[in-house]
Amino acid sequence: MEPQRRPGGRSARVREAVLDATTAELAEHGYPALTVEAVAQRAGVHKTTVYRRWRSPEGLVADALDRAAEQSWPIPDTGTLTDDLRTLTELLRTGFTAPESAPVATAFVAAGMHHPEAAAALRTFYAARHREAAVIIDRAVARGELEPGLAAVEIIRFAVAPLFHRLFITHEPVTAADAERAADAAIAVARLPRNTEKPGPPR
Repeated sequence: MEPQRRPGGRSARVREAVLDATTAELAEHGYPALTVEAVAQRAGVHKTTVYRRWRSPEGLVADALDRAAEQSWPIPDTGTLTDDLRTLTELLRTGFTAPESAPVATAFVAAGMHHPEAAAALRTFYAARHREAAVIIDRAVARGELEPGLAAVEIIRFAVAPLFHRLFITHEPVTAADAERAADAAIAVARLPRNTEKPGPPR
């Protein structure tokens, strides 16, 4: 089966307009208030066009996440593991707390908590982000700051997990110090001595 191609020409322009409108609606009104009609009106297209292609608000959110996943994350490259990972966790923190970005970032997560289509898109989005960020661990190994053989993606997930816990489980404020501690904890785990010997048979 051939991979599905992204539409070009007028279809691509319509997609961009509709997804821009989706993002703007999420920023202004949040996920619960997202409607196909409001997106269509903001994008300047007929609502049947939106219904035919995206079917529902969840379809709009899923495609908006797909588009976001196509855009590269600004992965820090400071020259040290500590500064790289601290910069990354601070980047995540500000993405969810800055007034201009927080409503959309939060709305994406909220949609993923309620609908399977949006949840699948959210998993794909963060899987792509974690793979991108794993280069931080790979570079640290190459510099000799970490031992080889680490699961780089899992170290990245370990670094960002405390921030998501505060944001969406306990609903606590997330400070720059919290982001720094999360990065440092992940580094401490990455530097733990690992037992590479396979256990022998029981005696």
